Amino acid sequence: DAPTILGNVMATLKGSDLADKRIFIISGHLDSRVTDVMNRTADAPGANDDGSGVAAVMECARIMSKRTFPATIIFVAVSGEEQGLLGSGYLADKAKKEGWNIEGLLNNDIMGSNNSSETKIIDNTRIRVFSEGMPAYELEKNAAAIRSYGLENDGKSRQLARYVKEIGERYADNIEVVLIYRNDRFLRGGDHTPFVQNGFAAVRLTEMNENFEHQHQDLRTEKGVRYGDLAEFMDFEYLRKNTAVNLANLANLAKAPSAPQEVKVDVKDLTNSTYLYWKAPATGRVKGYYILMRETASPTWQKKIFTTNSSIRLPYSKDNYFFAVQSVSNDGNESLPVIPAAGK
Repeated sequence: DAPTILGNVMATLKGSDLADKRIFIISGHLDSRVTDVMNRTADAPGANDDGSGVAAVMECARIMSKRTFPATIIFVAVSGEEQGLLGSGYLADKAKKEGWNIEGLLNNDIMGSNNSSETKIIDNTRIRVFSEGMPAYELEKNAAAIRSYGLENDGKSRQLARYVKEIGERYADNIEVVLIYRNDRFLRGGDHTPFVQNGFAAVRLTEMNENFEHQHQDLRTEKGVRYGDLAEFMDFEYLRKNTAVNLANLANLAKAPSAPQEVKVDVKDLTNSTYLYWKAPATGRVKGYYILMRETASPTWQKKIFTTNSSIRLPYSKDNYFFAVQSVSNDGNESLPVIPAAGK
């Protein structure tokens, strides 16, 4: 209800490979709110929503700034999330207009409390990752191809979410990354959404059980219940683990070669085997490639097959499995997977 100047706080860790134009982003949001979203005078501590996400961004920046990575990493705390994703919307539009090569965004929002209101669940061993299925960007243009290939569950953001689960659970102890197959919580939104709408791979990381007594609440005590988003309700060990999931993923993504190019599956003949072929990535040195495969009903990749070649024939039918190909660095860092297109 009054003119306000907003700003996103950004730090950029430039990639060491000048030929590598990939960008990976970790985000949280600076602003917080109380019960009335238009109340701009009341105290709104925002410890969890979204001090937790901003703390994760800052900690990843602190640690990663001491190292070099081939790809560029942007650490950002956006403004105006509670007023309609204003800061993230501005940044996503700017990135689209300027042609930024954003390969993945990890949005962290409400990730530091271990308990739920109403159901009274206490659990600091799981974190949710939300990802869209059918792409919001240019869906009408791509819908026929998606249906033809059966890729309703294999958009760029969904692939990023699977990657976050695999890498997060590999490197962070005592945490399970739970894939939630929707862009965000039911009828709700977050700062990854403008990036998804602009065609970028973007996911949301959020605690497993939200406590609505400590979210979007005026500071008060009613009937013995303390309301408000206060630091006393945080689980900092849980936040540490969730930050580690982000750190492991950012480091692996930025250290990995870029994804293989022109990945194809041969379809010129009817066969019960599957022949895949591809070209080397545009940047980065590769030790080899992983072939990922899963049954069509499986939510995650079930098998990884390593090869140093740029083609492979597998004794599995493309009718019954999904396949993808990853580049692998000499240190074992994997790129994001690429689903093959039809080739002849």
